Amino acid sequence: MNILDTLNDYLLLQNFDDSDASVKLSRSQMIAKVYAQVENSISVLSDLKRNKSYIYTGGAAVALGIESVTGMKEIGSIWEEEILRRIKEEDLIEKYALELRFFHLLKSLPVAERSDYQLVSNLRMLDKDNVYVAVKHRMFYIQSLEDGSIWLALCLYNLSFEPNGAAAYHGSIVNTRTGETAGDGMYAVNDILTSREKDILMMIKKGKKSKEIAELFSISVNTVHRHRQNILEKLHVTNSMEACRVAESLKLIS
Repeated sequence: MNILDTLNDYLLLQNFDDSDASVKLSRSQMIAKVYAQVENSISVLSDLKRNKSYIYTGGAAVALGIESVTGMKEIGSIWEEEILRRIKEEDLIEKYALELRFFHLLKSLPVAERSDYQLVSNLRMLDKDNVYVAVKHRMFYIQSLEDGSIWLALCLYNLSFEPNGAAAYHGSIVNTRTGETAGDGMYAVNDILTSREKDILMMIKKGKKSKEIAELFSISVNTVHRHRQNILEKLHVTNSMEACRVAESLKLIS
């Protein structure tokens, strides 16, 4: 699940400023609570700056076998493990990959436009009887700090009543102001890697050694090594195989 480690680093290692935004946090907690009450959803507000989450449970929590707590439950992580471990593994990986692209899309936008976008996923989750049922997951980044860091994320889990909703994972990024779905080209985050780094990563994926890559591009082996190290740092991974998987998830290479 290296895609989760990469996403975790991107979210938690932002350059958060030191501003006190307690009023905005309280308002966001109220929003999360109302969603849970009105929609019978499981509502998770995650504080990326402090690495903690606030969980509010509506009626769907019981059907999904999630502990239902009156009021709010606070956990010391941005990852709601009790909920996430009930998601079918391949759906969870797809969800994380799309969230990684979503994060990069929003970071490329002015702060004022970020609230126009949400991520929508159709997941398969185990219910209280350990049977997979269809669940709609929505994610918003509802607060950013003055330095542009994304601060508060709101996730909603609702039982889905769409026909064949539990057949397979499907996810998309939606602009709720225009009703348009963001196409691959919009959130492929092509500027993470340079063209040369993408070319080298494609050769690595094909099993080429550094010496072969150097000869192919008429550069030194040391230059290839430097590119490889830059790729690992930019994608927040520890080896080339992970780099290839993350780059594919981000649609940087195919």
